[in-house]
Amino acid sequence: MENKVILLVEDNPRDEALILRALKKANILNEVIIARDGVKALDYLFGSGKYAGRDKRVLPQFVLLDLKLPRMGGLQVLQMIRKDRRTRRLPVVVFTSSSEEEDVIKSYDLGANSYVRKPVDFEQFLEATRQLGMYWLVLNEVAPAE
Repeated sequence: MENKVILLVEDNPRDEALILRALKKANILNEVIIARDGVKALDYLFGSGKYAGRDKRVLPQFVLLDLKLPRMGGLQVLQMIRKDRRTRRLPVVVFTSSSEEEDVIKSYDLGANSYVRKPVDFEQFLEATRQLGMYWLVLNEVAPAE
């Protein structure tokens, strides 16, 4: 499988470790860029901050986005991704523990490609992460860049 980067936007160290473990267990060995808050996620995508000078034309295959983040929440990040012509087609999967119906509605209104609640059960969490990785890396056809 071609090494396509995944942008993981997650502030919870436990969930981050579980996601990385699940991807590895599923033999998904793609590079995972980790942003622990919304500002860092946008810095990576738009080549600013510590990512200044990064080739902004090279986007991740998809973004795995938590909603409850420090500095800038996931919904704001999603809104900024969709506002910019360079990233408006970038697949964004909201992967969150939020069970608020309002979060689901807002996520889709802002252009999320998918909304998945993080399972509480360890094995289900691993399986959900594996399935997300396989779908977005193998099965999904990415829109061409503008």
